[in-house]
Amino acid sequence: MTTFVVVGGDAAGMSAASKAKRDDPDLDVIVFEKGEWVSYGACGLPYYIKGEIQTLEELVSVTPEEFREERDIDLRTGREVVDIDPDSRTVTARSDEGETVQSYDALLVATGAAAVEPPIDGLDLNGVYTLGSMTDGKELREFVARSRETSPNDQPDSGPACQYLENCSGPVGIVGGGYIGVEMAEALAENGFEVHLFQRGDRVLKGFSDATSEAVADHLGEQGVSVYLNAAVESTVGDGVVEAVVTADERVPVEMVLLGAGVRPRTDLAEAAGIELGPTGAIATDAHRETNVEDVYAAGDCAEAEHVVTGDPAYVPLALTANRHGRAIGRTIAGTPTKGGGIAGTAAVKAFEIEAARTGVLDHDEAREAGFDPVTETIEAKSRAGYYPESGTVRVTLTADRESGQVLGGSLVSEYGEGAVHRSHALVGAVTEGVTLGELSNYDLAYAPPFNTTWDPILTATKVLGGKL
Repeated sequence: MTTFVVVGGDAAGMSAASKAKRDDPDLDVIVFEKGEWVSYGACGLPYYIKGEIQTLEELVSVTPEEFREERDIDLRTGREVVDIDPDSRTVTARSDEGETVQSYDALLVATGAAAVEPPIDGLDLNGVYTLGSMTDGKELREFVARSRETSPNDQPDSGPACQYLENCSGPVGIVGGGYIGVEMAEALAENGFEVHLFQRGDRVLKGFSDATSEAVADHLGEQGVSVYLNAAVESTVGDGVVEAVVTADERVPVEMVLLGAGVRPRTDLAEAAGIELGPTGAIATDAHRETNVEDVYAAGDCAEAEHVVTGDPAYVPLALTANRHGRAIGRTIAGTPTKGGGIAGTAAVKAFEIEAARTGVLDHDEAREAGFDPVTETIEAKSRAGYYPESGTVRVTLTADRESGQVLGGSLVSEYGEGAVHRSHALVGAVTEGVTLGELSNYDLAYAPPFNTTWDPILTATKVLGGKL
C-alpha cells in the first residue's frame, strides 16, 4: 500500500489528504499535527475576538473525528514532526508519549507560517499578544471578555496590571497596519477599547494602492482609532506587564499590545532535510508543488508560488492558495498530476464601514523589475445608478504597462456592501489572463440599477487610464 504522509493539519495539509483519499481510497493517508486543532479558518479569528462569532468551534471546517471516521484519514494530533529523512523516506514525530518513526512514499510539508516578532525590546512582557493560532485567538477573546465583565463605572483604578488582577479595559496598542492590524483595530474598538495602531511605513495596507490605503487610514481615524504612520515601535515597557509603547517620538500608555507585523514561513524542518528555499525565503516548488527532493511536496503558508503577472516566485500566504495547492497535490498523489496554478496576490479586507480589495502588481518598482513600464490612475465612481437610493462610491486604482497596455494590477475601496471586493474579481481575471486595457474595456459586466451603473467603475477606470496612455 502506498503511504502519503502530511506534516501540518490545516488548509493545505487537510485539503491534500482529503482529496488524495477521495480519489484513491486504497492510499494510506497519515497526517501529523502538533496542535489539537485542524482544518480551521484562522482568517475568522478577528471576528471571533470581536464577538460576531461565538465559539472557536464555528471556525472549524471539518472536525478531527470526521477526518478519522468519515474520511478514513489517520490523523494524529498532538504530534510534532521534528525530523524528515529523505534518504530513508521517514519522518520522526514527537509527542508526550515519546517519539515515533513513520515511513512514507510521498510527503507533503505544510508547516504553515508563524507570526513575525519584530526587533522590539520588551516583547516578553505580560500583555503582549500575537494572533497566529486558535490558542492565540482564545487568549485574546478572554482578554476582551475580562474587559466587558465590568462596567466602566465599576472599573478599578487604572493601572497596567489590572487585566491580570481584576476586570478592566483601557488603551491598547497594535503594531502593524496590515490585514491583522486593521481587522483587529475594528474588533477591539468595537469592544470599547481605545486603539492605537502603529505603522512603521508611511501608510497602512502596504500592498494596496496609495488611494486605498489613504481611504482606510482616514476611516480608521473617523472611527476613533489613533493611527501613527512612520512610527516604528522601538520597545514595549513595563514592570513585568506592558505599560506603554515607545516610538522615536512618543510614549503611548497601553494595557495590551498586539503584534500584527505579518508572518514568516515555517521552514526550519524543511531546511534541515535539504529542501531548498526560494528567493522569497519560503520553500521552492515546481508547478506541481514538488520540491527539489523527489516525492516531497510543499504547499500553503510555508511555500512560494509563481506570480501570474511577473512570472517570478512570490510569497503570498493566503487561504485560497493553500486550499487550491493542497487539493492539486492530493490529485497528483492519487495518480492525476495536477498543477496548482499561479497566484495574483488577491486579497480583501474590511475596516468598520468600508471594504477594500487588491490584485496583481501595483508597486511601480516591482513592475519595473519585471520589465514593465507602469502607469497608474485612480478614479471615483458611483456604485449604483445615480437615481437609485443609497448609492455609494467606489474608488478604483488601475496600473497598466505603458507600451502594451497590459493590465498589471488594481486596488478598490468602497463603503461596506458597495462592491469593491466583488468588483475586484473582474480584475483578477484580467491580470491572470494578461489582457490589455482595451480588452478589459469590452468586458460585458452586469448592470442593473440596484447593483451597478451602466459603466461599471472598473470600465470607467479602464477608459481613463487608457486615455492617459
